[in-house]
Amino acid sequence: MFDRHYDVWPDLVPHFLDLPKTSLYSNLTVSALRYPDHPAILYYGTALSYRELERQAESLAGHLQHNGVKAGDRVLLYMQNSPQFVVGFYAILRANAVVVPVNPMNRHAELEYLITDTEADVALCGLELLDNITELLDEGSLRHVVVTAYGEYVREPPEVELPDAVQLTGYIPDRPGLVAWQNALAANQAPGPLTTGPDDLCVIPYSSGTTGNPKGCVHTHHSVMATTVYCSVWGNAQHHSVQLVSVPMFHVTGMQVCMNSAIYIGGTQVMMTRWDRKTAAQLIERHQITSWRNISTMVVDLLSEPTIDQYDLSSLQSIGGGGAAMPAAVAAKLEGKTGLQYSEGYGLSETMSATHMNPPQAPKPQCLGIPIIGVDARVISVDTLEEVGPGVSGEIIMQGEQLFQGYWRRDEATAEAFIELDGKRFFRSGDIGYYDEEGYFFLVDRVKRMINASGFKVWPAEVESLLYGHPAVQEVCVISVPDERRGETVKAMIVRSAGQEQVSAEDILDWCQQNMSAYKCPKLIEFTENLPKSPTGKIMWRALQEQQWEAAS
Repeated sequence: MFDRHYDVWPDLVPHFLDLPKTSLYSNLTVSALRYPDHPAILYYGTALSYRELERQAESLAGHLQHNGVKAGDRVLLYMQNSPQFVVGFYAILRANAVVVPVNPMNRHAELEYLITDTEADVALCGLELLDNITELLDEGSLRHVVVTAYGEYVREPPEVELPDAVQLTGYIPDRPGLVAWQNALAANQAPGPLTTGPDDLCVIPYSSGTTGNPKGCVHTHHSVMATTVYCSVWGNAQHHSVQLVSVPMFHVTGMQVCMNSAIYIGGTQVMMTRWDRKTAAQLIERHQITSWRNISTMVVDLLSEPTIDQYDLSSLQSIGGGGAAMPAAVAAKLEGKTGLQYSEGYGLSETMSATHMNPPQAPKPQCLGIPIIGVDARVISVDTLEEVGPGVSGEIIMQGEQLFQGYWRRDEATAEAFIELDGKRFFRSGDIGYYDEEGYFFLVDRVKRMINASGFKVWPAEVESLLYGHPAVQEVCVISVPDERRGETVKAMIVRSAGQEQVSAEDILDWCQQNMSAYKCPKLIEFTENLPKSPTGKIMWRALQEQQWEAAS
């Protein structure tokens, strides 16, 4: 067991912790019993109490079951941050089903793949996303969609400017398979017994990778409970905690460190559907926000607000995040403004958020942190797979209660993702890093091919797989190129198919915007006669990428 970091371990935090042997849904039941009138969610000035959150989750679960959802069925949750996301998440669990959180940036081809891969026949959907999913109704397994407008939950005069998606109202088409959210709740159908336990499937977030299509990371109620509890205990979160939720909840950080942890302690989530720096400052001041988990680009943006000094941010007691390293200059500016050191962490979809966090009393800059409660993390040589010591770079591996079961219906990929060491099953992160003498871990590079654009992870192989759906693309190589604002961005090198010479870069870009998430879309297209290949016929993406970076420098 790796224990080098115990000398900097947070006070009063146990090294190991027994987890509740219950369904994750039970956390909502307990908090609703303890704090029925306490606001679980504050949404642009409107409160949703724990009693009402539980009531709506139960009603929606009854609707799902009365429309054929059975134990173990996968249900898509396709929404932006909203009270409905939380209600929907817990309703799916209450129906003994499995949540498939969907990136709201996903479009037709991505949705079609998820529906096919999970065999989901029911989805919960935001109104602004409806057009992306209705054309898939009854094409495959999908047969039932519950639709909601986020503004339905803004019942008091809004205290800040509402984003466009929250202002949206519209008519839900009268067609088979579509049901209005409020109608589903109004039916007040009671669900059957809660039968799921810690070993049953809970959530399948999708993690893109190096082999084309995304892979579903299979998590049980136990593994989801692990980071829910660990993250709360690590930061000493209490019932009176008020958290600003600005990171997306479809992603494991927002889902775990924000939503599920808040419900576990009976705290309050102040929720933003879309990021806006001025709105964030107003909400921190108005609701006396105590903690804010974010990505570093949000902090950069907040501190760039011209009126930032007009806002009182003194209620903040902790601030941190992950996704991309916090620049030292920005961290210093943040500390000058709030008196707080930015605390970074590290985790993956496969580990249901954090495996490493900086100790609150002793964070290090540009650092992943130390292994958290119950986590055994090591570094192994990329070549020999043998464990290496402090200061030596290698692949970071980890073992703990939050590890996923494997990739959904991908036995070969699952086998490749794990390694046996000291009689334990460790997950291979694909990240190159090292740890120092005190046991702090640092990221150096990635074994896997990945582009980090403003904290969004873009996997070139997935973008290439989608681009091959365009008839003009004979061959394609997706690489990263420097970008002044995003750090790096996505470029596609394309060999046109015969007879497709008239297809322009703008044509390709337009097609991408219709078929994939905006952050994945190539920002640059370059047509070429051929792509360099190795003797075995593999496209030499690294050589192309290095040429681009050298040219830019």
